[in-house]
Amino acid sequence: MPSIATRFLPTWLTLATLVASMAAIRWLDLNPNVEPDFFFSADDPQFQESAEIERRFPSSSQMLIRAEGPVGSRGYEEALRQLVTSIEQLAGVRSIRSILNTPALDDPLWKPLLVSPGETASYLLIEVAADMASALVDPLDEIAGTSQQERFQLQISGVPYVIELIERFLFRDLVVFSLAAFAVFGAAITAVYRRLWIVVGTLATCLAAALVTLAILQAVGLSLGLLTANLVTIVFILTLSHIVFLTSNWRRESPPPAEDTSVTSRRAQMRRAIQATRLASFWCMATTSLGFLSLLMASARPLRDLGIAGATGTLVAILAAYIMYPWFLRETSIPDGSTSKGDGAWLPFRHRAVWLVVLGMVTIVSGIGITRLSTDPSLLSYFQAGGAIRTGLEVIDRDGGSSPLRIVVEHADPQPLDRGSGAALIRAFHDSILSDPSVGSVISPALLFAEIQRSPLAADRPVEEVLDLPFAQAFLAPFFTPDRTRAHFLLRMHESGRQESRRAIMDRVHGTFERNGLHPVQTGGLYQLQAQLASLVASSLQIALAGLIVLFAGIAWLLSRSFRTVAAMTACLVAIPCMVLGTFGHAGIAVDIISSPAANVALAMGVDTMIHLIVRVRRLRDTGLPHDVAWTRARAELWHPIVGAGLIIGAGFAIFTLSTFPPTDRFGIAVVLGTLTAVVMALVGLPMMVAEKLDGVEP
Repeated sequence: MPSIATRFLPTWLTLATLVASMAAIRWLDLNPNVEPDFFFSADDPQFQESAEIERRFPSSSQMLIRAEGPVGSRGYEEALRQLVTSIEQLAGVRSIRSILNTPALDDPLWKPLLVSPGETASYLLIEVAADMASALVDPLDEIAGTSQQERFQLQISGVPYVIELIERFLFRDLVVFSLAAFAVFGAAITAVYRRLWIVVGTLATCLAAALVTLAILQAVGLSLGLLTANLVTIVFILTLSHIVFLTSNWRRESPPPAEDTSVTSRRAQMRRAIQATRLASFWCMATTSLGFLSLLMASARPLRDLGIAGATGTLVAILAAYIMYPWFLRETSIPDGSTSKGDGAWLPFRHRAVWLVVLGMVTIVSGIGITRLSTDPSLLSYFQAGGAIRTGLEVIDRDGGSSPLRIVVEHADPQPLDRGSGAALIRAFHDSILSDPSVGSVISPALLFAEIQRSPLAADRPVEEVLDLPFAQAFLAPFFTPDRTRAHFLLRMHESGRQESRRAIMDRVHGTFERNGLHPVQTGGLYQLQAQLASLVASSLQIALAGLIVLFAGIAWLLSRSFRTVAAMTACLVAIPCMVLGTFGHAGIAVDIISSPAANVALAMGVDTMIHLIVRVRRLRDTGLPHDVAWTRARAELWHPIVGAGLIIGAGFAIFTLSTFPPTDRFGIAVVLGTLTAVVMALVGLPMMVAEKLDGVEP
């Protein structure tokens, strides 16, 4: 007889998980953290150049407010003055540039920066303290809401504002996805198994795995971020995958109803199920971990963070599934094993050649779409089309650009750029670059020169002499190095309607500098980092996916010892990224930093079903069954858990479509597409390529 503690262990485990959940909400930091440099880690060469520019030319964070109305009218300027006064009173605001304190309506240098085309709106260029930027979002939103009701329509933009919105979207997704995962998985498990302890055990085990993963990551200093904000749902699904196959083998190992159903018998049945599942589960854990660890090859910090978090979650998931969940199985009444194997009659057995041709053609046609795949999407694509935020950002972007590009230049013949021919070159470039359709506005030393020329101090002095005065040094820092041989330009680039790659546009901008006698020596800013990111995402997709396929093929050899099986499994694995990435390419859906890991995750999770099938075939072959009979019986026994796992995993990642953050939505769609492809390849493509005859054989 089991002890009372053991008998009630599932109850204690469930209560402990609930208590741990409440403690996690209270003590763990569940707020996603997105930094201005969230694309790269501080030691990445791609980020270091941008950081070096920031160090040499220190500047505050900038926010933009677009005030729509009759620019230049008395009523408009009075309302704008009240708006500026309200904003200046906010903590963290350092300065505000507007048509009120600049000659923007008459000066061709200031006008593109502060007045929209057609003079239908003007801009407030707000310099804010970097550590106060996020705290200003709510007050600015409140001021904007009041102003829209009383005076004119306002839109807000700027990197700090966008980052704060992304953090809020990610936190909303964390809450919605966690609750939805509980509801969806609970309903699915209830419908499939209809056993109380299985439902309770599944939810408690998945939740415990997610909580332990979060606790481990925060203990080592890894907070939730751009990609790891969805980690709870991902760990839920990873754990559930093991549970589905473990439960399926538990049902298959069930004795007939007339036999002993005592606790001793249930314990033996649980051990048999673990023994039948553990080898495949181990290799599934290994392949999924490799899928996540492959992201460590990327330079983008969010991808590397997801790699670490996903690998940690994968390990925790298998431990929870095999340490915690079996205790709930032991308390579950033993089902009738007579129907546990299933007949798989619905599976396509006949016309083997036709099916292989169809699958091959679908893979090839899908794969062609990869040639049209873009990894360089607009920043505006991070927000829902037609939404208030996206609409406002699009208006701002069309007027004067939204993505900052920072370029440091020097004279072709090294000499100071604040006087003589150097100053003339800067003014010439400022005028010429505005004709580039990708450039919205420019902040350059030419603006500083114009301001000094209007200053009373420059009444009878040349500009270079005024620049040498002590008071001018603070104004020089954002534009020139101390020796003034290098100058800093800040361009706001258009994102909407962009057809060219950012790299091609930057090459053209650099060419404009060169034609004006200025040599670019450093390039940085969000626009440049996005261009670097596009290249890194493209290369990581190629290298990581190719590496994973080779590794998985090696695992297939270890499990099957068959070159034919390895070749067939490799072909099926290639079909998964072809279907995912090719479909995105055909549909014109760009792969961004958040959705790019989907192909790796789908490939890693998709191979799980094939591993379970290969392991089952190997066990059946060990009993003496012929090759084709083993494959037929393995399909008949596993089609139910394979389809069930695919549907449950698909439903889990389909939860991501509830997101109001489009990149997360695209991530979910990609994994669902890859998972369903894997199910078809596991049950149709793989068996038909390795077995000569699947139909007409009694399973």
